[in-house]
Amino acid sequence: MSQSDQKPITFLLADDHSLIRQGLLFVIEDISPGSKIFQASNLQQALESVKTHEIDIAIIDAHFPDGNSLTILPEIKKIRPEIKILIFTGIEESTQSLKYINAGANGFLSKMSEEDEIENALQKMLQYGEYISPLTQSLLLNSLRNPKGANPLSRLTEREFQIAELYAEGFGNLEIANKLDVKQNTISTIKKRMFEKLEIENIVELIELIKNN
Repeated sequence: MSQSDQKPITFLLADDHSLIRQGLLFVIEDISPGSKIFQASNLQQALESVKTHEIDIAIIDAHFPDGNSLTILPEIKKIRPEIKILIFTGIEESTQSLKYINAGANGFLSKMSEEDEIENALQKMLQYGEYISPLTQSLLLNSLRNPKGANPLSRLTEREFQIAELYAEGFGNLEIANKLDVKQNTISTIKKRMFEKLEIENIVELIELIKNN
């Protein structure tokens, strides 16, 4: 995209790791010279930036010490309806990306991606205002064609999914509670909620779901 005949693109890089922000900064400077770039290391700073600056493209991590960015996506869109949001994260794309897209994100990119894929995603955000990876495209198509048959694990929060995986690895309530440093009855409550969401009765069914999705 030529920058000479229009105002510079303004980016927000929101991630609590400065190395990630620095890496993105280099990529943006390479593909979109002259861009304005603001940075945020927590959700509060990200919201303040969106309120204060006319951000065109926000690249936001899923998790921060002060919470999950899923909670602020609707608020960001309310403040700046035209903003384009790319979630750039290490969380599992196959179970999590649709939640962020449904909450208002325009794209989802794994931090495990190769550098050329990151460049490609940013180019797509610049040109079209969205980036949908082949994996998320197929998840979207599956959920459109068969809403009931979409991966049921995508109904889980990331914390629930983390606990589900620990069950699948053979850990019991007490071990999971100790691993995550929470009370055992908290784990029991989450397990009950997971079973309701997934419409299953026991751990065996949970393991089957995880193996098959």
